[in-house]
Amino acid sequence: MTSGQSGKIRIIIPVILVVLIGAGIWAWRHFSGVESTDDAQVDSHVYPVNTRVGGTIAEVNVVENQIVQAGTVLVRIDDRDFKNALSRAEADRHVAQAGFEEARTGVPLTSAETGGRLARTEATLVQAKSGVETAQREYEVAQSRLNVATARSAEVQTTLSKAAKDFDRMKALIAKDEISQQQYDAASTAYDAAKAAVDSSKANIAEAQSNVSSAQAKVVQAHSAVAIAQSDVEAAQTGPEELAQTQARVSTAQARIAQARAVIDQAQTNLDYTIVRAPVTGMVTRKNAEVGQVVQSGQPLLAIVPLNDVWITANFKETQLKDIRVGQAAEVHVDAYGDTALKGHVDSISAATGAKFSLLPAENASGNFVKVVQRVPVKVVLDGGANAQNVLRPGMSVVVKVITKAKS
Repeated sequence: MTSGQSGKIRIIIPVILVVLIGAGIWAWRHFSGVESTDDAQVDSHVYPVNTRVGGTIAEVNVVENQIVQAGTVLVRIDDRDFKNALSRAEADRHVAQAGFEEARTGVPLTSAETGGRLARTEATLVQAKSGVETAQREYEVAQSRLNVATARSAEVQTTLSKAAKDFDRMKALIAKDEISQQQYDAASTAYDAAKAAVDSSKANIAEAQSNVSSAQAKVVQAHSAVAIAQSDVEAAQTGPEELAQTQARVSTAQARIAQARAVIDQAQTNLDYTIVRAPVTGMVTRKNAEVGQVVQSGQPLLAIVPLNDVWITANFKETQLKDIRVGQAAEVHVDAYGDTALKGHVDSISAATGAKFSLLPAENASGNFVKVVQRVPVKVVLDGGANAQNVLRPGMSVVVKVITKAKS
C-alpha cells in the first residue's frame, strides 16, 4: 500500500464514522418520539335494520353497497292486513262512541226506557257471544300455528342429530388426517347452524305456546263478558237500581272508547312499520331481503354503515403506552392506498386490553402462567377532511404512528 493510499484511507474512515454517527443521532431523534403499530384497522358504526312487524316483503328499493340517505324507504311490507286491522279498529271506536252517546243520553230517561235498555243489554249479550266465537277462532289459529312450529322443531331436531353424527365422524377423521380442514370446518359449521335452527324452533314454539295461552285467556275473557252481559240482561229485566246501572254503563262505554283509541294507535303504528326506512346516511350491506320473502318481527333485513363516520382502532403493546396521551397527533397509513398518510389524533385509550374482552379470556390463576405482552386498543380519530372522499372501509388494515414527542 502506497503512502498516498494510506492518506486517503485515513481521510475516508473519519468521514464514514462522522456520517454513521450523524445518521444514528438523526434516527434516534426521529424514532424516539414515535410509537407505531401495524395491528390496526378501520372501524365504524354498523346500524342493523330489522322489521318491526311480520309479513310478506312487497318491495325492496335498494341493492348491496348502495349509498342511501337517512329516511330513504328501503323495504315495504305488504300492508293490506294492517290496513284492514286499522279499519276494524276505527269501526270499533265508532261502535264504542255510539254506545257511549246512547248510554249518556239514557241517564235522565232511565225510568222511562227500561224496555229499551233491555234491548241494548240483549244486543250487548249478542255482541259478547260473537266475541266468544271470534276468540275461539283465534285460539284455533294459534293452536294450528303451535302444531306447525312443533312439526318444524321435529324436523330441525332430526337435522341436528344428523349434523352431530357427521361432526363426530369428522372429528375422528381429522384426527387421523384423512380429511381436509375445510371439510372439518364445513361439518362444524353445519352442526352450529343446526343447533341455531333448533334454538330458533324452540323460540318459535315458545312464542306459539304464548299465543295459545293468550288466545285461551281471550276465550275465558269472552265467556266472562257473556256472563256479564247475561247478568246485565237479567238486571235490566228486574229493573232495580236502574239509574246506577245506566251510569255504570256510561263509564264502561268511556273505557271502551279509550280502549278502541289505543287499538287504533297500535294499528296505525303497525301500518307505519310496514315501511322500513334508513336510520342514517350510509352504505347498504349484508342485505338479505327479497321480494316475496316472509319475515317475522325483529328479523334483520340489512345493515347500514356510515362511511363518513369512521375511526381507527390501533392495538398498541402495553409497553408502548408509556408516552401515548389523548390528543397527540397521529399518522395513518392505509395498506390499500400505499404511502398516502392521513392525519389524525388520539381520541381515547381503551379501559382494558383486547384479551380481557375476548370470548375466552386468559386465566392466570391456574398455576401455569406465561407472561404475554398484552395489546390495548387506542382510538384514533381522523382530522377534518382526511376521509373527505369516504374511501376508508371498516376492517381495512392500516399502520398507525403516534407522535409522542414534538420534533425539534
